[in-house]
Amino acid sequence: MELQKLTNGHRQDFQHLEEGESPEREEFLPHKSDGGKPPQFTDFEGKTSFGMSVFNLSNAIMGSGILGLSYAMSNTGIILFLVLLTCIAVLSSYSVHLLLRSAGVVGIRAYEQLGKRAFGHPGKILAALVITLHNIGAMSSYLFIVKYELPLVIQAFLGLHHSSGEWFLNGNYLIVIVSICVILPLALMRQLGYLGYTSGFSLTCMVFFLISVIYKKFNIPCPFDGFTNHTAENISIDGECEAKYFTINQQTAYTVPILAFAFVCHPEVLPIYTELRNPTKRRMQAIANVSILGMFVMYLLTAIFGYLTFYLNTEAELLHTYSKVDPLDTLILCVRLAVLVAVTLTVPVVLFPIRRALLQLLFPDKPFHWVRHISIALCLLFVVNLLVIFVPNIRDIFGIIGATSAPSLIFILPGLFYIRIVSTEPMNSRPKIQAACFTALGFIFMSMSLTFIALDWVYGENRSGGGH
Repeated sequence: MELQKLTNGHRQDFQHLEEGESPEREEFLPHKSDGGKPPQFTDFEGKTSFGMSVFNLSNAIMGSGILGLSYAMSNTGIILFLVLLTCIAVLSSYSVHLLLRSAGVVGIRAYEQLGKRAFGHPGKILAALVITLHNIGAMSSYLFIVKYELPLVIQAFLGLHHSSGEWFLNGNYLIVIVSICVILPLALMRQLGYLGYTSGFSLTCMVFFLISVIYKKFNIPCPFDGFTNHTAENISIDGECEAKYFTINQQTAYTVPILAFAFVCHPEVLPIYTELRNPTKRRMQAIANVSILGMFVMYLLTAIFGYLTFYLNTEAELLHTYSKVDPLDTLILCVRLAVLVAVTLTVPVVLFPIRRALLQLLFPDKPFHWVRHISIALCLLFVVNLLVIFVPNIRDIFGIIGATSAPSLIFILPGLFYIRIVSTEPMNSRPKIQAACFTALGFIFMSMSLTFIALDWVYGENRSGGGH
């Protein structure tokens, strides 16, 4: 009803902003064309259910970032981690509200077109570039998990303690095979809603991962002999199994970027909105809130139980920490398989917004064509495979992408869109002031994160390997 009132109240105000633009009721809800210009963003009626939309958005939120949360907690302490996670979850939900409000006012459900409405063609290019940068980084981080974990899973199946050098134990070959045989067919789906079933299965795999993390907390003793590799064992054991509630150290600089990257779902919000059955702002906001809340609970439980299992010995990737306990453990093998399936099935969901952004930039007025649809997917997978093969450290992906594109998508762009597009409210109104502060927070967050990470690169020790 809120969207309907907004539409009826301001229909005439926005009709002159863009030549030939239909009112929101006509442009927001897809309809059949009768010989005129086809709908700009979709040529089908939204048919995706509320539940499937939650699955897709939750799958977009939760990816490989969950593997780094226990490490983040070990560098912040439990209380500070909880405060940071809660703040970023709430701000992410508010950001989705700004995005949906801006889209509702002008009847546009494409991130790039909101950029164009707010700042002209440069805004459209900026939005498309930020989405492309962020989602390529996300796809790269997912395939990093496949690259490093799939060879270990195959080794365990074969009963090998060390790699024997065969091609099927080479992660670079395996990610190419997975990309061609699994990811590409799913990425060629015409509509994102079709991936709801695979997203649901992906989330089920990650729930199994969470249950296993909780179970292992009560089955792995601390301290574990495999971690006492210091010269003086009494130094390594002292305080090694004691939970910290508030900690600040050099690696804390990576915590906020990792958390911010873990909650970014904004490039997928508008595509999911486009395909939603009976789309309204309130209905889509409810989908976002349910998805963010569900992932908040899963993130918090995974971080706490992973941290309370290994404490100071928690590594940047949680699965690598478990492999030190018993590389051939049956449950850990199943967990690795579940995570591999989950992150692999997430890649097509993340690819859709990049393809949409590129189509908006390169072919804005062209109707759907399978050749363009397939070609862009092939090129994106080729680029991501190159990144995964030649960039050695997954923490570089988490830190740099989280410090640049994540604040842009969560804070900066939604706030700027709201300020520029919602012209019915004066700049000194409370919503506009909140949006301006929200945008400023994004710039502060980006600057601080990049500064901390640069200082860590210059003065930090033992960065490589991810084990701290």
